[in-house]
Amino acid sequence: MAHENTLRLVGLALRAGRLEAGEDAAAEACQYRRARLVLLAADAAEGTASRALRAAGECGCVSLETPWSKAELGAALGRGSCAVAAVTDLGLAQAVAGKLADADPARYGGAAERLLRKAERVRERRERSAGAERGKTPGPGKKKRKQ
Repeated sequence: MAHENTLRLVGLALRAGRLEAGEDAAAEACQYRRARLVLLAADAAEGTASRALRAAGECGCVSLETPWSKAELGAALGRGSCAVAAVTDLGLAQAVAGKLADADPARYGGAAERLLRKAERVRERRERSAGAERGKTPGPGKKKRKQ
């Protein structure tokens, strides 16, 4: 049941335009550094898996071998089958990895933790940049003006 809810979340990511389905689309998302989480079907071919893992490693995003078959992942995405998918939204990637970690902490807990740290760093950078724009905190290497 937990994996079924996670598959629904993956389908939601696709409908929201925050998921690239298929090997080529996922590789392109990695190439342009849009991918946050690469999902690999449990029964993906060895060559497909190695290419997907290499692309994920090059862009520095998290990759997971899911408990789903190509048919299960494809059905969630409205396709016949799908071996590789890339989630491009950090919040959705974190939610998917978190749900997988809840079901199997030993296998997916590290990836969920890594995505949590990435989300925290993004939030901190946004807060710093928003503060610098408002004049509350100077940006790096800049002095605050006296009034």
